[in-house]
Amino acid sequence: QTFDNYIKAKKILFDTLPKNAFALTNIDDKRGRVMLQNCIASTQKTFALQSIADFKGKIVENTLQGLFLKINNESAWFRLIGEFNAYNLVTVFAVATLLEQDTQEILLALSGLNGAAGRFEQQRGKTGKTGIVDYAHTPDALKNVLETIETLKMPPAEVITVIGCGGDRDKTKRPIMTKIACEFSDKVILTSDNPRSENPTTILEDMQQSISFEYRKKITIIENRKEAIQFACENAENTDIILIAGKGHENYQEIMGIKYPFDDKEVLKEFL
Repeated sequence: QTFDNYIKAKKILFDTLPKNAFALTNIDDKRGRVMLQNCIASTQKTFALQSIADFKGKIVENTLQGLFLKINNESAWFRLIGEFNAYNLVTVFAVATLLEQDTQEILLALSGLNGAAGRFEQQRGKTGKTGIVDYAHTPDALKNVLETIETLKMPPAEVITVIGCGGDRDKTKRPIMTKIACEFSDKVILTSDNPRSENPTTILEDMQQSISFEYRKKITIIENRKEAIQFACENAENTDIILIAGKGHENYQEIMGIKYPFDDKEVLKEFL
């Protein structure tokens, strides 16, 4: 239910590895080294984009069309986008290498991959507006996606983020999500996600707790998610990037125990 619990659960996976296993961790993450503490796996390896590591990736080119990435002494073009996907690619390369798979076959397979449904899925409007649907529903995930957009956008593009928080879940992250959205966006539209048994208005109030005046000036509140996406599209310039965050691949909106049909991708397509 909280990010701390998520980290603790992840640590248990490392702590319970047998001696004949291998452990692989991201040492660019401040929690990466911690994962190896108390781990008895005989093979312990690291990967990174920034730090010195056993498997070192370097982004040579990063565009909305894909990534040109160097991993150790190998290079390849990938269809996936953004730094977070560069980390994913290095991770898979490292795991496959540790499993003694052929390096060239690994790269060939990875270079043909398309992104997962609801993960940085792009749409282009007729006038040039770019819409992105992403499942980002945690502070780290939202920050990663917005930082990726920041590195890819071309002036004078602005970033418009549509974001909500799920009901019956960790309430402490709600204002954090808003702050991250405001920090990395020019405009932010707070809306409903999957409110579940909670009142959507209460969730939106939680999302505005302790938000500075400067950030509040960026915020528009539209509880109805479809109307929020429509507003974002209609108020975007042709060069702007619209991020619809939180639900990604989901094709429903859960309200009071009922899952109503709702697909961010389809709604975005309607108004973009």
